[in-house]
Amino acid sequence: MKICVLPGDGIGPEITAEAVRVLRALDLKFELEEALLGGCAVDATGQPYPEATSKLARAADAVLLGAVGGPKWDTLPREQRPERGLLAIRKELGLFANLRPAILYPELANASSLKPEVVAGLDILIVRELTGDIYFGQPRGIEQRDGERYGFNTMHYTESEIRRILRVAFEAARKRNKKLCSVDKMNVLETTQLWRDVANELAPEYPDVELTHMLVDNAAMQLVRAPKQFDVMVTGNMFGDILSDEASMLTGSIGMLPSASLDEHNKGLYEPSHGSAPDIAGQGVANPLATILSAAMLLRYTFGLEEAAQRVEGAVKKVLAQGYRTGDIFEPGTKKVGTREMGDAVLAAL
Repeated sequence: MKICVLPGDGIGPEITAEAVRVLRALDLKFELEEALLGGCAVDATGQPYPEATSKLARAADAVLLGAVGGPKWDTLPREQRPERGLLAIRKELGLFANLRPAILYPELANASSLKPEVVAGLDILIVRELTGDIYFGQPRGIEQRDGERYGFNTMHYTESEIRRILRVAFEAARKRNKKLCSVDKMNVLETTQLWRDVANELAPEYPDVELTHMLVDNAAMQLVRAPKQFDVMVTGNMFGDILSDEASMLTGSIGMLPSASLDEHNKGLYEPSHGSAPDIAGQGVANPLATILSAAMLLRYTFGLEEAAQRVEGAVKKVLAQGYRTGDIFEPGTKKVGTREMGDAVLAAL
């Protein structure tokens, strides 16, 4: 079982190191090999996604990523910026389905920005289409027109792209509470009218799943008004990017949330939902739990090792119950620890 490890930038190397320790502690036959992606790759090779990394990622069964980017590289030409490496690997590997759970652990209910009674027991899965939409649509650019600068992007989806991500969402809902909310902006955007049409056409194939629709602006409001009404949400690339970040803060800290990006055969790239946090990089204070939980998703979705995935998730729940907290989730009465110490606690719980 080959895993390509891409530590990336900022706190990426620190948090991936703890996830790798957890994977090795399971005593399964993994081959783990590191490569460069993002700003560190630009510094070393001039490219955010070098050919050597591409070759390793293609050959691996799964990819474990830390984080990419930081202000150091913000002034580079757009094609050299670290985020371009992330877009490139997603596109090359065909990772079209992004799964982002937003789960509120009981021990962190007070860390949420919402009242505990609003978010207690929260467990949402957001399924985001990852390789289409306005992020990849052509034509795009900034030009001079009629004496002024003109910026333009193109939003588009094919029926087949919509259908395949909706199938992932329907199947996920079928394994959970059988409720699927499809999010669009069909009252304004023809692209998302097609999205809604395809969702309705597909629904009869899943009679056990309740399909509802919601406009994206209302969905953003409902996530903070009554988030527990949702089970699985599915939407396009841009809306999913925004809504999944919003949902992450319902749980108290984005440092707790994993994600998986899958192809049609469950080969996946697994990464925490947070960024590279360059302001705390190298200080040993970053929260590694989202990356460790991403490793649990790797075990579940790519390798089908459900028991091992549950062991890792159970260990995380145990350390939270024991009161261990990194700075982002610390509150009086708990034990404040650093990145390595949190990793040690998870290993001890395993």
